Amino acid sequence: MDIIKSIEHEQLKNKIPDLKVGDTVRVHQRIKEGNRERIQVFEGIIIKKQGGGVNATFTVRRIAYGVGVEKTFLVHSPLVEKVEVVRVGKARRAKLYYLRERTGKSAKTKENIGAKIESKYIDVKEDLAEVPATEVVAEEAKTEAVAEETVATPEVKEEK
Repeated sequence: MDIIKSIEHEQLKNKIPDLKVGDTVRVHQRIKEGNRERIQVFEGIIIKKQGGGVNATFTVRRIAYGVGVEKTFLVHSPLVEKVEVVRVGKARRAKLYYLRERTGKSAKTKENIGAKIESKYIDVKEDLAEVPATEVVAEEAKTEAVAEETVATPEVKEEK
């Protein structure tokens, strides 16, 4: 494995939330102020998802005191404590930039009524340390034996 890929693989979270554009989410973010640490909640609609791997981000928009506020979060950031899906929205586009010009009820997405609100998580990492090295060696020996048998079988058929 490449050095950069191995370092990035260490930084990935094991499970990430299954987020879709249009969903209303509540993001719990760890904030450091001096030597104190607290968790701040940011609730809004996901207007965009982009990137992949370690660089995957999602942007959440909300209206606070009449002003639109957007925050971009890294999916694999250690400062993002958890992401809760509050409401599943219908979105027919990948980017919901048109919500920036809207206010009030029109700034919301339609709710997907049949969808269940549950925290779905996607497994990102596959633990390679779980498989003992002896099993890997045994599997390699089996594949070599099967390869030798397939090579030997046509020679036997030719002699008949």
